[in-house]
Amino acid sequence: MAEACTHPLLKITSRKMIKLSSPTPRHQRNLQLSFLDQMLLPISSSPKKSPALFSGPTAASYLIQSLQASLSKALVLFYPLAGRLKTAAFVDCNDEGAHFLEARVNCQRSDLLKVPEHKLLNNLIPEFEPKTVQLALGSVVLIVQVSLFNCGGIAVAASPIHKIGDAGAYYKFTQTWAAIHRGESDQLVIPEFNGASVLPPRELSPPNNLGLIPNQKLTTRRFVFGVTKIESLKTKIGGTHVELVSAIILRSALAASHKSKPETTSSTNVLSQIVSFRNRIVPAVPPNVVGNWFWEKADRFKGEDGFRVVSESLRERGEFFKSTKVCINLYRGTSLCKIPVHEIDFVWGKSTWVTSQSNHKNLFLLIDTKHGDGIEVWVTLDEEEMAIFESEEELLSFACANPSAIVNHQSHSRM
Repeated sequence: MAEACTHPLLKITSRKMIKLSSPTPRHQRNLQLSFLDQMLLPISSSPKKSPALFSGPTAASYLIQSLQASLSKALVLFYPLAGRLKTAAFVDCNDEGAHFLEARVNCQRSDLLKVPEHKLLNNLIPEFEPKTVQLALGSVVLIVQVSLFNCGGIAVAASPIHKIGDAGAYYKFTQTWAAIHRGESDQLVIPEFNGASVLPPRELSPPNNLGLIPNQKLTTRRFVFGVTKIESLKTKIGGTHVELVSAIILRSALAASHKSKPETTSSTNVLSQIVSFRNRIVPAVPPNVVGNWFWEKADRFKGEDGFRVVSESLRERGEFFKSTKVCINLYRGTSLCKIPVHEIDFVWGKSTWVTSQSNHKNLFLLIDTKHGDGIEVWVTLDEEEMAIFESEEELLSFACANPSAIVNHQSHSRM
C-alpha cells in the first residue's frame, strides 16, 4: 500500500527488509569498532552521504527484484551492514537485514536534472523520510531507497551510518553491489572489518556534534566550478583543485557572514577539513579494510599512539574554544573528489549523475563532475548569509550557480 511522502511528487510504495543470501558465520557475529568509529554519532553518513545515482530506463518490477537479490548477496560480504548498532563501539551482526524502500516520483528524470532542487533530492535519500526515521534510524546500519521516475529513470541512494565506514568504504560497498548486479562477482575484493585491531576502542566521553546541528533557517545551494579557471588560478598561486575551490568557497562565505552580521567581523573563523589517512598511516590501511580513516596528524596514527593523538587533538580543540573570547565561526569542508563514483554501473550503463549533499550549517561538500571537467559543490549556510554568498563576485567569477546536471560542464568552465 502506498504511503504519503513529504514531497507531493514522491511517494513510498513499499518497504522490505533485505536479508543476507547466506547467514553470517558465528565467529563474525560480534563486530568491535575502532575508537575512531566509536567516536562518531550513530547518524547516517552525512556529511558524506552515499551519493544518489541516476540512470535508466528499465522494467520496474524486474529492476526492483534484481536489485534486492544482488543487495542480498552483497550483504554477505558486507555483513555488518545487515546488523544492528548496539553500543557506540559494537555492532551485532545478527543478519536482521538492510531497510529497502521503493518509491515513485511523479515527474521525468530530466525535470529534476535540469535544475537540481535540494529539497526534492532530499526526498530521494531515505534518511529524510519521516517513517523511515521512526523505524530505522539509530540502530539499522544501512537504508536503501530506489526511486522510479515516470520516464523509467532510476535513482539509487544508500544511507549507511557513518560509524561503520567512511566514504571510501561505502564506495567499495556500492561498487561491489553493482558488480554482483551485473553478474561479475568472480573478481570481487573481499572487505575486512578489523579496524579495532589497528585502533582498539577505548572508554570515551560521549561525542558531541561539533556544531553540526540541523537548523530550519539553513539554505543549501549547488555550484559547479569549471576546471579551466581553476587551472589558471593554480598556475598563478599553486595548490590543488580541492584546496583552491575550498578557499574560494570559504572566502565568499566569510564575506557573506561579515556583510550579513557586521558584528561578527572580529570573530575567529575556523576551517575543519576531513582528510583520509589510509595511505599515510604506517603501515598503510589496505583499501579493502572498512572503517573510518580520517583525522589530522595522520602519520602518528598506530595502535595506542593513535588514541593519544586523538586525545591530544580533542584536548587542544576544547582548550581553544574555551580560551577564545570572541564568537567562533566553524566551517567544515569535505571532499569526495578522486573517488570514482561516476564509474559505478549496475548493468544499465554508467550513471547520468552522481551527487551528494551537505545538510548542516557552514558545511560544503565537493565531488567531481561526471566528465572530470570541474568540481560540484553543495554549500549550506544561514539563509541571510546565503542570499549574499550566492551573489559574491569572486565566487561567480569561478563557478556557475546550479547549472543543468545533464549537460557537459565544459561549457561552464569557459564562462
